[in-house]
Amino acid sequence: MNLREKINQDVKDAMKAKENKKRDALRLLTSAFKQIEVDERKELNDEDVIKIIQSQVKRRDDAATQYRDAGREDLMQKELDEIAYYKEYLPKQLSDEELSLALKNIIAKVGAETIKDIGKVMGCASKELSGKADGKRINEYAKALLT
Repeated sequence: MNLREKINQDVKDAMKAKENKKRDALRLLTSAFKQIEVDERKELNDEDVIKIIQSQVKRRDDAATQYRDAGREDLMQKELDEIAYYKEYLPKQLSDEELSLALKNIIAKVGAETIKDIGKVMGCASKELSGKADGKRINEYAKALLT
């Protein structure tokens, strides 16, 4: 069973269990999948599905931040709940130590020495660590290692 089929099954399970919040959140996700399939005229594989989920998590996180700043705790909580549902389908994120070690290996591989070489490091790191760590987090750690 691929990731998309698992999500569709979880929508059905949420409907049977009358978990309306989870059902609605996962339906939003499946509609995002369908939109990409229609727009790009392609069948989504697991890697594409993970990228879509990551973008949805990022959107929800940004919205939650804005709601918190506006004092709308109810709407912020809704976004955070959706993020929790979506994170179940993402690969396990690297710990701080694992990320630091992986970046040290990448820095050695590309021969980066100063902060000016951050582009080389990020290019390689974003391919190798895709789905395992957030780009912002990778960038912060890479900068810290290069300075």
